[in-house]
Amino acid sequence: MKDRNPVVELDGLTLATRSRQPLVSGVSFRVEAGASLGLVGESGSGKSLTLRSIIGLLPSGVQRVGGQIRRSGSCAMIFQDPIRALDPLCPVVGQLAEVVYYRQRVSRKAARSIALELLEMLGLPDSLRTKDRYPHQLSGGQCQRIVIAMALACKPDLLLCDEPTTALDVTVQRQILDLIARLQKELGYAVVFVTHNLAVASSMCSELCVMKEGRIVEQGDTLQLLRDPQHSYTRMLMNSVLPLPELERRADP
Repeated sequence: MKDRNPVVELDGLTLATRSRQPLVSGVSFRVEAGASLGLVGESGSGKSLTLRSIIGLLPSGVQRVGGQIRRSGSCAMIFQDPIRALDPLCPVVGQLAEVVYYRQRVSRKAARSIALELLEMLGLPDSLRTKDRYPHQLSGGQCQRIVIAMALACKPDLLLCDEPTTALDVTVQRQILDLIARLQKELGYAVVFVTHNLAVASSMCSELCVMKEGRIVEQGDTLQLLRDPQHSYTRMLMNSVLPLPELERRADP
């Protein structure tokens, strides 16, 4: 029987500034093992703050003032900007091997070997085996794969994705999304995926939470929510997804 225990559960999460200005109010949801939940909404709706509260990386001046966060198993995070998430003064294989060394508690030699296996799994250049490179020497898509490899090196039960494709070209975005989805099937981790793009969220997640001004205004099964949205804000997000134009067929002269 499939394990139905939640990997993470939020109950009435409330975040505020030190001056008690509310930022996130009464957010509740649960994610079961191997499941995927999307937090979708416009910029400033509280999505990323909710995500960061799960892993304990709230910005300075923001604090949890109410609610509970219950988490089981290990957790890792993929950040929005891969370049800023990497140390510019350290070669990328060395950075990845360092994460493996500390999180998996293996020898330095074994850590490098595991790091190279992760790079191969993520389709990074074989040349990194013999010549390490700095982040600025790689493309944005390659840096994002390094960041994903670092997250996977933690062997997470829960993977938090904070708009991981925003800084990438459209074609690279699709590759990264497919990669996260494929690895989820292979490795079995649960996902909480933050994005402002409803189309991306619906393609990645089986459940959605629509956030506006720090609150969840609608949540439920992805297909059901898209077929029958109950909140006007959800309908607005759906209408904001740009369709491809219909091309007129012109008769040959």
